[in-house]
Amino acid sequence: MNAAQARALAAEVLAGIAPEADLGTVGDGEDLRQALDLDSMDFMNFVIGLSERGGVNIPDADTPRLRTLGGVVAYFSARPTTG
Repeated sequence: MNAAQARALAAEVLAGIAPEADLGTVGDGEDLRQALDLDSMDFMNFVIGLSERGGVNIPDADTPRLRTLGGVVAYFSARPTTG
């Protein structure tokens, strides 16, 4: 998965969780939870959605790496997908 695909995946998953959130206003290094006012359940649903739609098993230990858009892009760009 390339960077553009990873960004599109993040936007798609986020749209299902917080449709009012605009990922385009978030910088690569900003904490998505703070920037988009996501509570802990929203964030966990975001991670689950990334895993399901991205075809990548995301262990709990890797969740902190997905707190920023840049982290999501790096995480998915470095892994082969299964789905």
